[in-house]
Amino acid sequence: MYSRLPSRAIRANNVPLQSALTSALKSYRYKLNKPVMQSFRYISNTNEQKSVAPTMPPVAPVKNVGSDSTKTETNYLDTLTTKELLGYLVIGMATLNKPILSLVIKLFPYTPLWIIKALVYQNYCGGDNLPQVLKTGERLAERGIKNMMISYTVEACDGKQMSVSIPTIIKETERSISECLAPHTEKMINEAIAGVTDPAEIKTKINEIPPGYVALKPTGLIENAAEILLNYENPAYAEKFNELYTNCEKISEIAVKENARLRKLYPSRTSPFVVIVIDAERNDLQQGVYKLQRDLMAKFNRALYPNEKPQVGDACIVGTVQMYLKESTSVLAKDDALAKQGNYILGWKLVRGAYIHSEPDRGVIHDTKEDTDKCYDAGILKSIQNMNSENPTVGHLVVASHNGNTQLKATNLLTDLGSSSTAQEVRSNVVLGQLLGMADNITYDLIKNHNTKNIIKYVPWGPPLETKEYLLRRLEENGDAVRADSGWPLVKGILSTLTKRVF
Repeated sequence: MYSRLPSRAIRANNVPLQSALTSALKSYRYKLNKPVMQSFRYISNTNEQKSVAPTMPPVAPVKNVGSDSTKTETNYLDTLTTKELLGYLVIGMATLNKPILSLVIKLFPYTPLWIIKALVYQNYCGGDNLPQVLKTGERLAERGIKNMMISYTVEACDGKQMSVSIPTIIKETERSISECLAPHTEKMINEAIAGVTDPAEIKTKINEIPPGYVALKPTGLIENAAEILLNYENPAYAEKFNELYTNCEKISEIAVKENARLRKLYPSRTSPFVVIVIDAERNDLQQGVYKLQRDLMAKFNRALYPNEKPQVGDACIVGTVQMYLKESTSVLAKDDALAKQGNYILGWKLVRGAYIHSEPDRGVIHDTKEDTDKCYDAGILKSIQNMNSENPTVGHLVVASHNGNTQLKATNLLTDLGSSSTAQEVRSNVVLGQLLGMADNITYDLIKNHNTKNIIKYVPWGPPLETKEYLLRRLEENGDAVRADSGWPLVKGILSTLTKRVF
């Protein structure tokens, strides 16, 4: 549903490119010596047949991003405001060890909201309203992070009573596109090209700005969402499932409209300006979510003109796949087959997963962290190879991870594609994503030491009570990651940074 200047001829018989990708992979090694929980992040998946992750060749070491450099750790703290540092100091104290973290999780629901907002809210949430989210986007831009994936954090899973109505959620999400993401993306592009006169450089800078993303939580877009997603194939629930689809469709139409408007202003852009992301849910609901995101991609991820074949950059709908599930590889293969059959192009957000602590059926999860890492890295590699092929079926990719090695592997793969027009199109359609407030040292390292520009942060926003519940879920589902990012090393670093500012 998105067009740009054609430059596909180079795809044909691109053997050197495939060789380069293979050679690039040989320079990497999967980091296998961290605790199993540490690398699991983000969102969830499903229940089909269990497939085995593809085997990957043995590869050479890759330097850990940020973790091997004390200078990088210190420098990233220097870029934060004093208020941000104080918020992270609180988090560092709360995550000194696992018993303390467990106690904090138990006490968190009883902590007054005003205390949370005063201490740590701004570190992890974008705000209560859209003007505050825009300010968060501007603050991220100061740190070299030029766009966001925003999410209105309200959901109605398992019949939970929400603080706002479904029509309000839809309206606020639509407003977040037209009044926040699209204007923010336009502003970032205008700032990037200000004072530039060379047409080639202007095109480069326009395409260096990542798209803005709106994450849709299916359980926040219809009442009794869990029951509907569990029974998505039951004819008795067809009307309700169609209502869920229609709600997502309405929001997606706003993104399409904004993409069309901005495309007229910046015709050399090779990626969307605004992208809709369907967030994953817990495993038992995920088959219904897959159905939802496939239906949306089939409608919106098409070439602008009838009978044309969609290409990289034509995907304005992105679906989430959790690679810690054994079925994830078969899910990607099924998506690929459906896209070929339906003549649309895929958008993927690949994550390791976040529901590992709450998943009751341990059999659906890869047996070891090594298996998960192999599956995840294979998904990234094959997606990038697909995007560079003569007939791509993947048109957009979000690498959602707090693992520094994963992010660096993806960055190096993109660099090794070369300087062809096809390679440039692919690079503008592969984006690295992390949660706001997490892995900031990795983000800093990628931007400062690897010149990474295609990086965003996931920014939740919305009613204070709902965002408080989001923070609790982050502690519960990403507690190990929070502790890995924080703890005593963070406390020492912050105290040292604050001391330097005072004296």
